[in-house]
Amino acid sequence: MGLIWGASFLFMKVALVGVSFGQVAWARLVFGAVTLGIIALIMRVRLPREPIVWLHFAVVAVTYCVIPFLLFAWAEQYVPTGFAALIIAITPIWFVLLEAFAFRGDRLSRRGLTGVLLGIGGIAVLFWPKFEYRDTLGMMQLVCSTTLLFSSFSWAFGSVLSRKWQLAVDPFVATAWEMIFAGVGHVVVSLVSGQYKNAVFTQRGMLAVLYLVVFGSWVGYSAYVWLLKHVPTPKVATYAYVNPIVAVFLGWLILHESIDIYIAIGSAVIVVAVALVTTAQVHSPSQAEEAASYAPEVESG
Repeated sequence: MGLIWGASFLFMKVALVGVSFGQVAWARLVFGAVTLGIIALIMRVRLPREPIVWLHFAVVAVTYCVIPFLLFAWAEQYVPTGFAALIIAITPIWFVLLEAFAFRGDRLSRRGLTGVLLGIGGIAVLFWPKFEYRDTLGMMQLVCSTTLLFSSFSWAFGSVLSRKWQLAVDPFVATAWEMIFAGVGHVVVSLVSGQYKNAVFTQRGMLAVLYLVVFGSWVGYSAYVWLLKHVPTPKVATYAYVNPIVAVFLGWLILHESIDIYIAIGSAVIVVAVALVTTAQVHSPSQAEEAASYAPEVESG
């Protein structure tokens, strides 16, 4: 999955040449959702009947499809592919912080805390040139960098919600309907903003969109939803080890993007930070209480 989504940064950049960011976002989701929906119908997968399930689909779609995809597609118009991938790579850190402080109240281990601090340091390294050279382009890249941070946060928030609710729905169905809701959201944004008027569908751009539909949506997104239901959330986020490395390499190889000292140091620090966070142990309050209640019994025995 890391390889697929790492390459998606490159194909998104290619698709954005001519095709507006809103068009790219809704095309990959709508086509992917329709196809998955047809497959679900052929397989006669039972659709949920409870209204709360559909509400959950909509909320999850907005938080980790509509907001992240639109913000990411907009920002990648102004920043290099590898840089964007490195900012998005801190998503596992958001996972841990959300589960520790917003949802379950887990306590971070020393390793996890070290990873979070390193991640902040890596982001600071990447942001530093944008602060140092505050010309027009530098300021725009600074805005885009902040936008990417919020995009990664929204993706993590939606992912944690999806896992927390644990809906008893086939992953195929969940993926299809979340993508349909997200696709509708993108279409609305595209119509309201008038982006569809500026879209130019070139052969190269459409091939890039086709990759995003097949591998970014059908394969990658379906696998991601399935993993969220069967694997602990921080472990799912290990794809972030590979994403930035693949994206930086492809951006340098194909788009001839430069790799300066800030990108080199920032990528090394962020990959290490993500590794520490995703391998760190977390302790829930219930586990802490059990350990506290068990300790006196051991001592008295």
